Amino acid sequence: MQTSTMMMIFFILLLIVSIWKIYAFLPNEQLLDDDTTKEAQNTLKELMIKVIKENSADIDSKKLFELMINDAEFDKERFWRFNQNKLNNLLSKYKQETKI
Repeated sequence: MQTSTMMMIFFILLLIVSIWKIYAFLPNEQLLDDDTTKEAQNTLKELMIKVIKENSADIDSKKLFELMINDAEFDKERFWRFNQNKLNNLLSKYKQETKI
């Protein structure tokens, strides 16, 4: 066997091993506390609208955040990453969606 043939065989074998290693570490299933899915965002949006309707529409975002995390429907285990910045992003997306 020639040297170039052996080098090509080793290259292909090591390429296959390296692709498998990358595949093994990629997430294959959705996490239970993933709050970036469309369903989770819709749940947060519905909760936000409910809290705004229950209180005055003139509340600021900090007060809205406090009311949302203290609401009985807020799932603290699922949305443990929810913070003021995510609420601001949710508000801006909602404003963009409602502008037609």
